[in-house]
Amino acid sequence: MKSAILAAAMPLLLLVACGRAEPVEDLPSQDELAAAANAAAARAMAEAKADTPASRNYVNVERGFSITFPEGWQKDAASSNADGVVYQDPGAGADVRIFWQKKEGDQTLQQIVETVSEGSEGVSGDYIGDNEYRGTANDGEGNNVALRLMKQPDGSIVTASFVYPEMLSEQYQAMAEKTLDSLRIFAPKAQTPEGGAVPVAAENAGTRRSGRS
Repeated sequence: MKSAILAAAMPLLLLVACGRAEPVEDLPSQDELAAAANAAAARAMAEAKADTPASRNYVNVERGFSITFPEGWQKDAASSNADGVVYQDPGAGADVRIFWQKKEGDQTLQQIVETVSEGSEGVSGDYIGDNEYRGTANDGEGNNVALRLMKQPDGSIVTASFVYPEMLSEQYQAMAEKTLDSLRIFAPKAQTPEGGAVPVAAENAGTRRSGRS
């Protein structure tokens, strides 16, 4: 009886023995397994990045400001430079322009607003403290313009304008406000010890002072 059981189990024992006899060098090493895992992770990250739309956040570390553009808008490279950028809504005739301007003498923010508003119609807005202005205007060519100017501590000015067809006000007005709300200023790279971005709170930002330019 024992002989019969042993004979029946012999093929299984031989199979296990053969499995254990497999050369160890044919199995992947820990380093090879780690390399394969890293390669797979890198491929996954690359595929995820390819499927992710380009960031809508624009940050100019050199000049000290940032803004978030509407989804789907495209950069106008020809109109952009180191001082700022222009983004457009393809085919709709709307665009956002944000640029840095160095300090010119002892110009006040009100004087700068008056200069920016030259040639526009129906200009009105509010001064928020001494360093910020929010306003609207019409460019005389059928377009509405939403403006936001922010004065940096060194006297330089960041000007953001959102221009859109007047007939599409219902579609763009809220978008313009949201876009300009996202504008932030911070200390430019040259003015920080380690070249980092340090947020700057607008002086008296909570106090609104109405006025027409």
